[in-house]
Amino acid sequence: MSDRQESLPPGKSEGQPSVGLQSGGQFSTGVTSGGHAPVGRAQVSLAQVGQGQVGEGQAGQGQAGQGQAGQGQAGQAQVGQGTVGASGVVAAEPGTPGKGLADYSGGGTPAAKPASLFGKRTYIGLSVVVLIVLVGAVFVVRPGPVEGWLASEPVEVPAVVPTPDPTPTPVLVAAGVGGSAPSAGGVKAAIEPLTKAAALGGRVNVSVVDAATGDSLYEKNADLMTTPASTTKLLTAATVLAARGPAYQLVTRAVAGVAPGEVVLVGGGDPTLAVGADGQFPGAARLDKLAGQVKKALGGQAPTKVTIDTSLYSGPETAVGWDGDVIGGGQVARIQALMTDAGRVKPVHNEVGGDPRFADPAMAAGKAFAKQLGVPASAVKRGRAGAAAGELGKVESPPLVHVVDWMLQQSDNVLAEAMARQVALAGGQKASFEGAAAAMLAELDELGLTSDEANLYDASGLSRHNGISPKLLTDVLELAAGGTNPQVSSLFGGLPVAGWSGTLRTRFATPAPNQIGRGVVRAKTGSLTGVNTISGELMTRDGRLLVFAIMADATGESGAARQALDRIAATLVGCGCQ
Repeated sequence: MSDRQESLPPGKSEGQPSVGLQSGGQFSTGVTSGGHAPVGRAQVSLAQVGQGQVGEGQAGQGQAGQGQAGQGQAGQAQVGQGTVGASGVVAAEPGTPGKGLADYSGGGTPAAKPASLFGKRTYIGLSVVVLIVLVGAVFVVRPGPVEGWLASEPVEVPAVVPTPDPTPTPVLVAAGVGGSAPSAGGVKAAIEPLTKAAALGGRVNVSVVDAATGDSLYEKNADLMTTPASTTKLLTAATVLAARGPAYQLVTRAVAGVAPGEVVLVGGGDPTLAVGADGQFPGAARLDKLAGQVKKALGGQAPTKVTIDTSLYSGPETAVGWDGDVIGGGQVARIQALMTDAGRVKPVHNEVGGDPRFADPAMAAGKAFAKQLGVPASAVKRGRAGAAAGELGKVESPPLVHVVDWMLQQSDNVLAEAMARQVALAGGQKASFEGAAAAMLAELDELGLTSDEANLYDASGLSRHNGISPKLLTDVLELAAGGTNPQVSSLFGGLPVAGWSGTLRTRFATPAPNQIGRGVVRAKTGSLTGVNTISGELMTRDGRLLVFAIMADATGESGAARQALDRIAATLVGCGCQ
């Protein structure tokens, strides 16, 4: 951007009043000899501090210097008497130079102070008069922007043409054929002895695949369905991203009830919904904002009753194969279409141990909403919204890809079950455990994967009845890494990083050889009593991307089993395996 400046042809006068620049770029006002100033302009330009340029203020005809040129030292100069001519231009009579070094550029000796022709009061009064006359002259001739302000014709503002958005570039690209590929024999020699570690027990099933070529590098019972624990969430992530898309949002609505003042809170299956600003999930939809919309929509009608509608989901609220203590232990909540903070009593996630959950998450959310509306908890009941109920407000969840990220990072079981129900709804199935399982398997088929290598009773992996083969897990990861399905590729953003984030934050620490995997392995873990699994991606020391699944469902002590799993992945990182 550049400044646009204009000027009229200059006039000449000796001792002419002006405001302008002296030598050295210093700002001054006063009397100098032989000044030239444009007629009728009053311009001010932006100063450049580094060069000492303060501005350019040109008015009238002539210059009156006040201050030291090049030094910035202010002086007092006497201004001559001026009159306004017919053209509106100030005609000034010569004045006497005053105290100040108007012509002093930093060298030599300043001139001696001359005697003043007028007293200070006369000087100040004349200065004010000259200033007023100058301003008047500016408006008489309508210079510069003032002329536009006073013009009879309106000034047309050019239309603003919006700048088109740039063409987006891929965030995740397909795995390239970079680095030296390990050989199947090299990988087998490196990791097969590790799969026999006592801590892993007698049932260890493994699949290791070159992500760039799809070649299998190592298989050990790779087609055998194994209890997956939370690695089930890899299938949940892939199917919901494919079925709904990363940008999909879950909507919680409030509609008018039958009775005056009745508000129906309709659960839309958003488990990240928060009561207020301090929710568990960043950017979550909020009940306090929804309550504000409702109050505005009702106008003068005071809310009197809150009805909660959870009819979006059907069937049992717990899955077949869940251990009896998973809800009491805070690992999961009853799966309902309405809840806040994934059913947590407090919006806090504990990395060790469970997070206490409400016994009835939907009712707890309804009471929290009622409080925002000023309705007593006793006036919260269950019911259903009418088919033609008028909408009073709605709030939307963050994009689905963020919900999937949180599900994978924190291994949140409630989020997983909610995501699976979205797969069911997208596929025309009932939003239940059974419907979600059927829809996930159907979506795997749509993606060209082998759904008969999965047997699902839930989407979180808490069910001990689940079975998934290591090969199906690496097939999902290979699809995501291939770049042919951008929706599925976005699941990589949520995978925990070894030694850095999520459920892998404290992993790959001991023994020392495991530390090579820190920051290089990204994977989903799974843990149940007697079950330890890990599946994800890693980069070898030669720069080759591999995807892997290591599953053991007859393990002993959990800590030792996890270290043994990490040892296998770390060995793949450090092994050239040629």
